[in-house]
Amino acid sequence: MTKIALITGASRGLGAALAEALAPEYHVVAVARTTGALEELDDRINARGGKATLAPMNIADAKAMATLCRGIHDRWGKVDLWCHTAIHAAPLSPAPFIDAGDWDKSAAVNAGATATLIAYVAPLLGAVGHAVFFDDDRAGQKFFGGYGATKAAQMALARSWAAETIKTGPRVSIVTPAPMPTTLRAKFFPGEDRSVLTSPTDEAARILAQLQL
Repeated sequence: MTKIALITGASRGLGAALAEALAPEYHVVAVARTTGALEELDDRINARGGKATLAPMNIADAKAMATLCRGIHDRWGKVDLWCHTAIHAAPLSPAPFIDAGDWDKSAAVNAGATATLIAYVAPLLGAVGHAVFFDDDRAGQKFFGGYGATKAAQMALARSWAAETIKTGPRVSIVTPAPMPTTLRAKFFPGEDRSVLTSPTDEAARILAQLQL
């Protein structure tokens, strides 16, 4: 039976690397807003002998996520693995000057969409599926107010779900990736030496080995 991996935030960085690493063992459902980047990912997955279904959607759109999950249910009836890498990286700012629009988007993507997706994906995972979340503890660091607070909210949801499902499933894992030369990190640390950072491909392999997938 075909194994299904749902990757939210699959267009670039760690999400794309995980999608490539999981193919061809899994049929990858790749979700992101950038159609062109998803198509490039699809080409790379096909080159590895894998298959992907592209879903160019905004995860903060609850109706779109409901449509996505219903489509997965109707076609496969399950999700074996969900990797949630999608995140909104608001510009760094002193706490009194956080832009209201950036705050709303951060809350909608990082916290609100995560809560919605947990509700929608949990039935697809059932008792034996596996959900994976990725920590980045910036809460309380200077200038990280918008990102740090909403990322912390996301991780609080994941940790609660993990605690609630220990006996019943699905398995919920939280991992902390090594620093990688991603677009997100470049927004936060534009002047750092990117050559010393771990490539997303290597980090994806390490994480999947750690999770014993």
